[in-house]
Amino acid sequence: MKIGVLTGGGDAPGLNSAIRGVVRRALQGGDEVLGIQEGWLGMLEGIAEPLTHDSVSDIVNLGGTILGTSRTNPYKHEGGVIRCRAKFEAWELDALIAIGGDDTLGVAARLADEEGLPCVGIPKTMDNDITGTDYTIGFDTAVTIVMDSLDKLTTTVMAHRRVMVVEVMGRDAGWVALVGGMAGGADFILIPEVPVDMKRLCDHLLRRWALGKRYSLVVVSEGVRMQTDVDEAALEKDEFGHILLKDRGVGPQVAEQIEHRTGLETRVMVLGHLVRGGSPSLNDRINAGRLGVTAVDYVREGRWGYMPAIQGGQVVAVRLADAVGQTKTVDLDLYHLAEVFF
Repeated sequence: MKIGVLTGGGDAPGLNSAIRGVVRRALQGGDEVLGIQEGWLGMLEGIAEPLTHDSVSDIVNLGGTILGTSRTNPYKHEGGVIRCRAKFEAWELDALIAIGGDDTLGVAARLADEEGLPCVGIPKTMDNDITGTDYTIGFDTAVTIVMDSLDKLTTTVMAHRRVMVVEVMGRDAGWVALVGGMAGGADFILIPEVPVDMKRLCDHLLRRWALGKRYSLVVVSEGVRMQTDVDEAALEKDEFGHILLKDRGVGPQVAEQIEHRTGLETRVMVLGHLVRGGSPSLNDRINAGRLGVTAVDYVREGRWGYMPAIQGGQVVAVRLADAVGQTKTVDLDLYHLAEVFF
C-alpha cells in the first residue's frame, strides 16, 4: 500500500512522534509512506516527498513537525476537493492519514464520508478540546510548560510585590489554563466556560494582599470574553472562520482592569507560541507514537473516516464525524476543584 500523511493546523509537540509511528508501522508491513508538506496546502499544490526509515530517525524528541503545516481549508479554495482527489490518483495513494485538530479532521471526515476518499485521522491539538478522546497530541507538553513558567514567574512577582496576569492559549476551551494553572499554583484562573467576574477576582486579590500575600498569579485563557467595544465581526479570520486572537489580547485587558480596580501593580506575560514549542513531554512522545501506529492499523483494516482515540488509557476507534464540529469544554467539576485552591 501507499499511505499519505500530513499535519495541519497549529503545530504541537508530539507531531513528529506520531509521524514516526506512522512511518515505522507502515514500513514494518512493507508499505510506502508519502509525506505531504504543509497540511492540506500540500494536497492542493502537490508538495510531497517519500518518507523512509532515515526520514524519521532522531525526531522523537523534536517539537514542531518535519512535514510543516498550514491552516489551509480545501473547501475554501475553488476546485479544492477536485484537486485533492486528483492528488490521490496522481500519487496512487491507497489511504491518507491526517493529523490535526477539529478543522483538519473536519476536512478528512468530509472527504471520507462525502467523497468516499480513504482517510483516517489522528487527534492533535494542545487545546485538548476534541470530542471523543481524553487526550490530544501536544496537550501534556503545553500544560507542563505553563506549570514551569508559573514556577519561574512566582519568584519575580514575590520580589516585586506584583500581580502577574499570564495569558495562555485556549480559543474555545480552557483546558490549558485550568490544568496548567492548577499545577503551577495559580491564585485565580479565567476560562471561556465560566463568565468573567472581575469584582470577584479583584476582591480575592485584595483579600490576599490584606492577609500578607503581596503577590498573585492570574492565569487567563486567550478565548475568555471581556466586555469591550471591539467589533469582532471586523477582525481578521483564518480559512476556517476563526478570529485571529492576536488582534484581541485578553491578557492586557484583564491586567488593566485589575490595576484600575485594585491599585495593585500588575504586569502581563503572554506565553503564546512558547506553550506549544520545544521538545514533547514523555506522555506526548509515547501516546503520539501509539496513535500513529494504530492509524496505520486502521488503514489496513479499511476503517475510513475513523480516528484512534485514547479513552481511559485504551486506544479505541471513534468516527471523525462524531468527533468534529463540537468542542470538548472543561468539566466544570474540575474548575470547582481548582476554586478550592483559589
